[in-house]
Amino acid sequence: MRDLLLTGDALTVEDVVDVAQRRARVSLGPGLAERMAPSRGVVVDAVSRKDVVYGVTTGFGALADTTIGADDLAALQFALVRSHAAAVGRPLPDEVVRALLLLRARTLSAGHSGVRVDLPALFIALLDRDLLPVIPEKGSVGASGDLAQLAHLALPLIGEGRLKAPGDPAEGRPAAEVLAEHGLTPLALEPKEGLSLINGTEPMQAVLALAIVAAEELCALADIGCAMSVEALFGTDRAYDERVQVIRPHPGQLDSAANLRALLADSPLLASHRWSDHAVQDSYSLRCAPQVHGSARDLIAHCRRVLTIELGSIVDNPVVVTDNNGGYEVMSTGNFHGQPIAFAADALAMAVAELGSIAERRVYRMLDPATSRGLPPFLAPDAGTNSGFMLAQYTAASVVSESKVLCHPSSVDSIVTSGNQEDHVSMGWHGVRKAHEVIDNTRTVLAIEILCASQALDLRSDIAEPGPATGAVHRLVRRDVEPMMVDREMASQIEAVRAMLSEIVSCASAVVDTLR
Repeated sequence: MRDLLLTGDALTVEDVVDVAQRRARVSLGPGLAERMAPSRGVVVDAVSRKDVVYGVTTGFGALADTTIGADDLAALQFALVRSHAAAVGRPLPDEVVRALLLLRARTLSAGHSGVRVDLPALFIALLDRDLLPVIPEKGSVGASGDLAQLAHLALPLIGEGRLKAPGDPAEGRPAAEVLAEHGLTPLALEPKEGLSLINGTEPMQAVLALAIVAAEELCALADIGCAMSVEALFGTDRAYDERVQVIRPHPGQLDSAANLRALLADSPLLASHRWSDHAVQDSYSLRCAPQVHGSARDLIAHCRRVLTIELGSIVDNPVVVTDNNGGYEVMSTGNFHGQPIAFAADALAMAVAELGSIAERRVYRMLDPATSRGLPPFLAPDAGTNSGFMLAQYTAASVVSESKVLCHPSSVDSIVTSGNQEDHVSMGWHGVRKAHEVIDNTRTVLAIEILCASQALDLRSDIAEPGPATGAVHRLVRRDVEPMMVDREMASQIEAVRAMLSEIVSCASAVVDTLR
């Protein structure tokens, strides 16, 4: 486990994912209180002068024109957090909540929010003890950021809401009870602090960061599955030749083609028919894999660039910025609007869905004797008595079809909230959530392709062995899943391969250095 200092500076995607998956521990960086002090001083001074500052001395949203009396300023911040904790549905996964604790602490630490260091310090204390706020998954339109989810994140800081300690049920326990058990004291919020706890895109950031890393792994898996299918279908690697690829040099396409060349290098099975005239051209799902996989890679890389900018951005409102005279000024901003993330999430879902779509076509070709080049129907040695992998393709087709529906873009939708003050919203929260569903579906399809290709390679074993890389993957699959020469339950086989997908990437990477 590595150490990560919270300084208020930009985080990386890997920082977020490592903290989310408990591969990094976080501590406050030196000088953080001093970095945050100037903006806090501006807020304190504005309150003492009775300046009109949105969310500090006024109401919120459509109530921005309502001035709040001095005696009610603290109560205003508590009321805001409580009233905005309106999310519903299942609790967010633990890894998302850990990422969210880190990301919100980072934004507050950057020195533009006008809050005390006590707020990010308590977030990090929760993260260090793995005390996770229970945050329902639904209720954000992704405009002032994810208000409802951030409010549920904030409630435990004031001793309300629910926290889940290690070993607790998913619904957690009253936060005050858990805080007391761990010697943590709830905060008394001061002006601006409640507002700074709930404005921002960090929930979208957290979910998108995890989605990007998962999608990048799927790109590698898609190349592995395709290479195994090429061998199983007596395909050729000529379409992946570098001389062909460089005349259309999209970066992702070049990477995918290089992977396929490396994965198929020194394959006896490929060599066994290299000079055969049995097929002038392979089908698109084989021949065009670099173009499809590569396009997905390029789109996912764009999503990473968008998120990288977001992880160093200030998405609070209002914010404290320097003025032209070297002083400070409180300014309203729209930086909490989730449109960049919404577009990225929709794009990522489409890219990942296509990895599943083309893989399902390769699965089909291995099962249909009209396209499998001599393999038995449905990869069943005794077809008829046995149905073989027929229903595995049904499952792949089903989740591919579901992914197509999930790829309907959220980012082109909008709905009016807050008395028409918030009249255009991003729906980015919907986008990042459904991107994860598409990722899960595509994991299933790629597991099915690798499972079917492993069976096909067994059935080709009397001709020749697969290459070093694909052979290593085949042996890894056979460690946990035996060949199916007589029908048995299919679901457990699919799940076994799904469970080893990360290990499959590592296995192939150990043989070929270019896999990425």
